[in-house]
Amino acid sequence: MNKTLALLAAALAALSMSAHAADAASAASAPTKQQTKMGTCSAEFKATGKAGSERQAFMKECLKKDDGKTAQQTKMGTCSADFKKTGKPGKERQAFMKECLSKG
Repeated sequence: MNKTLALLAAALAALSMSAHAADAASAASAPTKQQTKMGTCSAEFKATGKAGSERQAFMKECLKKDDGKTAQQTKMGTCSADFKKTGKPGKERQAFMKECLSKG
């Protein structure tokens, strides 16, 4: 039952994304970087021959992969995530980021 609900939710999400992608495609003919990456990951999943139930986990990992970000951008993302975990107020973010980014 849970698998059926999960598959139904995934199908609805995919349908929603495809409808959103269709709207975006009509607004601009070139696909966005995220749409291109999702297409690539989807094609990679199809090539694996795995069951559809494994798709969500595969896509999550595939979309996480570094997509050409510089080391500094990756580090900034990591530091930002670390700051969010601290629960400190936003006014302390600048000092936190400066210290985090200066670490080797």
